[in-house]
Amino acid sequence: MTTQSQRPRTISAWIEVLDAVRMPAFAINHERAHQALRQSNSSIREIADRIQASPVLALSVMREANRTSGERVAPAESLEIALSRIGLKRTEELLLNIPSVQPADIPLPLRQIIVISQQASQQANGLFASRLARLWQEIHWGSLLLLSPMWPMVAAYPDIFQAWEERVLANGENAATVEMELLGVPLFRLCLAMAEHWNLPEWIIQSHRLLSSDRQMLVKALHIAKENEHPLEQQQHLDNDPELRRWLTHPGNTALMANGLAFAAHHSWGSPHTLRWQRLIALYLQVPLPELQQRVHQQAVINARNHPLPGPWQPAVGLLWPWNSRFQLPRKAQAQKAPPGDIESWRKHCAELLQSQTPYANRHQLAHAASQALLAGGLQRVLIMQPDALENRLTTLVASGFPVETSKFTLNGNQSPILRKLLEKPLKLRIDAKNSAQYSALLPGKLKALFNSDHLFMRSLGSNVSLLIITDQNGLPFSDARLQLCEKTLQCIDRAVANFSR
Repeated sequence: MTTQSQRPRTISAWIEVLDAVRMPAFAINHERAHQALRQSNSSIREIADRIQASPVLALSVMREANRTSGERVAPAESLEIALSRIGLKRTEELLLNIPSVQPADIPLPLRQIIVISQQASQQANGLFASRLARLWQEIHWGSLLLLSPMWPMVAAYPDIFQAWEERVLANGENAATVEMELLGVPLFRLCLAMAEHWNLPEWIIQSHRLLSSDRQMLVKALHIAKENEHPLEQQQHLDNDPELRRWLTHPGNTALMANGLAFAAHHSWGSPHTLRWQRLIALYLQVPLPELQQRVHQQAVINARNHPLPGPWQPAVGLLWPWNSRFQLPRKAQAQKAPPGDIESWRKHCAELLQSQTPYANRHQLAHAASQALLAGGLQRVLIMQPDALENRLTTLVASGFPVETSKFTLNGNQSPILRKLLEKPLKLRIDAKNSAQYSALLPGKLKALFNSDHLFMRSLGSNVSLLIITDQNGLPFSDARLQLCEKTLQCIDRAVANFSR
């Protein structure tokens, strides 16, 4: 992790550093692009299709084409134009200088911001390209590359993106204050400078110029868009302000709106920021808000299907969660150690659980003892539930580390394939950063909203499954020692359940 003193603190210094960053590309996309370039019968369209599968490769070609073009030549608006300008030989040389890396070896923040850009491109293509068919190339590349000035920054300093997510999205700190502290300069002013330096398409430069210094029209349009239930009043406002109407209908705004929506949905579908961008797009397209939201959700699912990259968060997964869920939540730094457990108390609780003559009069007493043992072992949150086979429902016996109202928390056993498996027979499931994307969509939304954790331990106990235990460390990863202690505690609880059943 870099310290702030090691980072550039001025726009000119940032440009010098970011210009020299060699961003990695996914190995499989890198190889396919090379194959297309080596095949003599490949058309420019076929080569462009292979290259555009990797946003990093596409950006490198676009940058090179626009860097070498003269001031009087308009920036290349598409990859095909860029390839024609620099030629296939130069393109192959360019790609040889780009590191070819397996996805798992690329920093997660870089993978995440590229997924956000792909999400923006999918939204733009799905919402606007059919209506503005002649401009689909500009819409596609403008929306995909709008955030590209940030990519080398995130590649070189991944901790910056993580800190920004934590402080701005999760903790709600002022974005401008955080950006000045992390970067030394306003983020969108830096993006504008990078876009101008790379001579990126004009729509991208216009968007960053608007965000960095000229938001008046955007603010006025957002204000009118808020009256989405009164379309006639909206139209009257636009008719009374021809300058605003011309600005709003400019096709270059599609890239800005798609990226604003993608970034907002990265945090929450039900947030005011997401609703604000959805209203603006509904006003732009002249469609009712519910219809627009349905289209947006469909495009999010298509994007997740087209880019099934392990690790990064896909907003489509959040569609399965409760509507007001937030996908980035406050959590302690990953490097921070979880609070130590009370080993002496843990031993006493486990000794009680292991008694052959059960000391528990009912299941509530057993669940309470199990919870105390897990807490003494260093776990921070423990939810113990009992299944009701007749109603296919799970009710809470003990909820430690949660608000008082969690004692009434219930789950439907049929709503989740993971719950169904855990209730069929005694099983355990450990969820961590490596497999959370795989299992997240299979967990009940209510449960994900309760735990908000990428690191979770689930265990069903009893020959006929009489208890389900779900526990974590407030979002912190399990250390090997803590994981072993958790396993031992669950073995003791399993023995106690067996003794109680007899």
